[in-house]
Amino acid sequence: MPPVTFYFDVGSPYAYLAAERIARVLPEPARWQPVLLGGLFKLTGRNSWALGDDRRRQTGVAEIERRARGYGLPPLRWPDPWPADYLAVMRATTYAFGAGSGHEFAMSAFRSAFQRGTDLSIVAHVLDAARDAGLERDDVQAAIQDPEIKRSLRAATDAAFELGVLGVPTVAVGDRLFWGDDRLEDAAAHMRSVPAR
Repeated sequence: MPPVTFYFDVGSPYAYLAAERIARVLPEPARWQPVLLGGLFKLTGRNSWALGDDRRRQTGVAEIERRARGYGLPPLRWPDPWPADYLAVMRATTYAFGAGSGHEFAMSAFRSAFQRGTDLSIVAHVLDAARDAGLERDDVQAAIQDPEIKRSLRAATDAAFELGVLGVPTVAVGDRLFWGDDRLEDAAAHMRSVPAR
C-alpha cells in the first residue's frame, strides 16, 4: 500500500467533515499532516470561498450543513467570526503532533470550532482545546511562539504545495490526490485497487 496522508487545517469546515469520517471510510489509517490553508492560498493566489460574495458564502454554508446532516454529525455551530486567523491554532496542531497527541488535539479543535462555535483565532480558546486533548496549556502557549514550530508548519505547507495540494482536505494516496471531503470514498476505492506489495 502506498503512503496515505490527510492534509488538513482545523479552520476548514470541509476538513472537519473529512476528519470525522476518515477512519471509517479509508481501509487503512492515514497519516495526518497539518498545513496552513492561508499559506496555500498565498501560494496558489486564491482566497476562501467564504470571503467576498455573500451569496456564494450562504450557499457554501448551507451545503456544509447539509453534508453534516447527511453524515450523521451534530448540527454545525459556526464560529463568529469565520473564517478568521488560524495561524496560532495550526502551530499548536503542529506541536501536538510532535508531542504524540496530534489526533486528539486536532479533533478537539475541530469540534470546538464547528460543534460549539468557538473562535479559535483567540489563543485562550486554543489552549482550552489543548487542555481537553490532555496537553499542558503552558507547553502549547510556548510552542505557538517557538521558531522551530513556525518553520515546521511553513515547511509542511510548502511541501504539500510542491506535491500538488491546493486546498484542504486533501488525501494523498501515493502520488494521487483527492481534494474535498466528498472525495474520501474515491480515495478509499483507489486504495483498494492498488495491488499489495
